[in-house]
Amino acid sequence: MNNTINIAVVGLGQVGIYLLNELNTKKKAIEHKTGKKIKVVAVSARNINKKRKFKIDKKIFFKNPLEIFKKKKVDILFEAIGLSDGISKKVVETALKKKINVITPNKALISKHGNNLAKIAEKNNINLEFEASVAGGIPILRSIKEGLATNKISKIYGILNGTSNYILSEMEDSNKNFADVLKKAQKLGYAEPSNPKLDLNGFDAFAKIRILSALSFNSKISKHKCLMEGIEKIELKDIIIASQLNLRIKLLGISELKNNQLFETVHPCLVSKKSYIGNVNGVMNAVILEGKPVGESILQGEGAGPGPTSSALLSDLLSILRGNIKKPFGVSVSKLKTLMNYNVNNYINSLYLRFEVKDQPGVLSQITNRLAKYKISIKRIIQTPDKKNNKATIIIITHKTSELNCNNCLSIFKSNKNVLKTPTLIRLLS
Repeated sequence: MNNTINIAVVGLGQVGIYLLNELNTKKKAIEHKTGKKIKVVAVSARNINKKRKFKIDKKIFFKNPLEIFKKKKVDILFEAIGLSDGISKKVVETALKKKINVITPNKALISKHGNNLAKIAEKNNINLEFEASVAGGIPILRSIKEGLATNKISKIYGILNGTSNYILSEMEDSNKNFADVLKKAQKLGYAEPSNPKLDLNGFDAFAKIRILSALSFNSKISKHKCLMEGIEKIELKDIIIASQLNLRIKLLGISELKNNQLFETVHPCLVSKKSYIGNVNGVMNAVILEGKPVGESILQGEGAGPGPTSSALLSDLLSILRGNIKKPFGVSVSKLKTLMNYNVNNYINSLYLRFEVKDQPGVLSQITNRLAKYKISIKRIIQTPDKKNNKATIIIITHKTSELNCNNCLSIFKSNKNVLKTPTLIRLLS
């Protein structure tokens, strides 16, 4: 590698423009730490005139990022467009094939095409780095690949989406409903202003779980259909009731090996207010890892926003500048295992069930009889009547039961005229 390293930044959204400013202002510090001078020789975005937080040098601007490869010599390319396919994939593939190192925060791309992109990087003996794709500023991927490399990891779980965690925390703190808190999150820049869906429906956290699984278990990124739920159905009522029960609702991503089969899921969980994970609030992320011989390791930090993301991108940059060529997934792609999928029907949890019902005799016994029929035993019942509207809220906490029982049981309540809406179901973290 020469002493002057040419860099291209493709995608100048919130993360890309912040990163560009960091590269321009930290040149001396980077040279001091690595002995290498960096020079940004190309930037690309759809619109040259868009109002941005930091200025761009229009002399090195390319509307079409693929033109960069024809006109500039590039050593390291940052891809910060953020799509799983289309131009993001094309730019990264082209760079890798041209023996250009790639750094990206794009979890959608890595969770979908990581196996293939890693293969191209290995073939060309260059780096594909994606530390920033999971948990923002927490160095979780490097910890798994390097610091914990000799451990046998059995489970990794945590809060992986800062937007969802902020919304759930803020609903509890402010006593405001989901829609109002989402608006505030958008105003503060924690949620996408136009389409926050991928943060809220669990997809963002799920893409991250797939990457964590591959690194933790030395396996290929799985393509299995899995249980994925977001937080859109969580109401303020659930947050208040959970608090009264000394619990909090958290959106958790979970990946573990069960009988050597891969189980990956993302869904809201009720956790104890006394637990570690129950006290990770706001935009914070936390990852808990269980392995041998290390035991339990916890990493926590900010997971959302351009600052933490840029921190991870620059750590990848310094790793490359120091001359390290690494396997993207810690071991060669050819040695990654293909894991069988754990049957989600066997997933066991206690459940929180909230029923909104007509307030009349016999309704509670209808519900409890149904639950008994599906071998769901009841641990606790809380009934709150709303006499004015002739309605009632029934909360049932169950003993542990299987996912299969729980789905069968809930589908039956759809035809019960005394149950006014589909029951709300939240799993308790077991």
